[in-house]
Amino acid sequence: MLKLILILPWLIINFQPLNAKVEAPNYNFSVDTLKDFAPGSKLEEIEKKYGKGTVERSGGGVQTLKFFVSHIRYKFPVLIQVSEGSVLDMYARLPQYFLHDIFLQSLVNRLGKQTSYVKTGEAAHYIWDTAELKHIYDGACTITCFPIFYAVEKKESPAKSILQQMRNTGGKRI
Repeated sequence: MLKLILILPWLIINFQPLNAKVEAPNYNFSVDTLKDFAPGSKLEEIEKKYGKGTVERSGGGVQTLKFFVSHIRYKFPVLIQVSEGSVLDMYARLPQYFLHDIFLQSLVNRLGKQTSYVKTGEAAHYIWDTAELKHIYDGACTITCFPIFYAVEKKESPAKSILQQMRNTGGKRI
């Protein structure tokens, strides 16, 4: 009986229902964060918020700059092309700890259903064609599904987009 009196309170305390809220790592990340880098944005506004970008490439009046966006404890790169102080296109290499389903749903909520979808093996390629912009998103699955990149480019641009340049170089550094 004494053992029961000692063990019973311990059992009651240890098996209480947990009321902890569990969130996905990117649940509080908003695509609006990347809106700062959208085509048509001004470079001086981006530099006020994110500091000076690193020049990755320059030529023909177009510069490719790299900025870092912080989310929780991680930073991920965002490349933009700038001409005359205005952003032409952007490319963000998204962290793999982001959840594909949540990120894709946030894009669908903002842009509607994608206009194009291609699945190759375990990777998927989504395109949204809007009036002036083309939004491109790639995701893949292994054990879990995760985003690879998100890019936004103007349909009519004086320069090749960052994504086109990467494809032409075979994914090597531009």
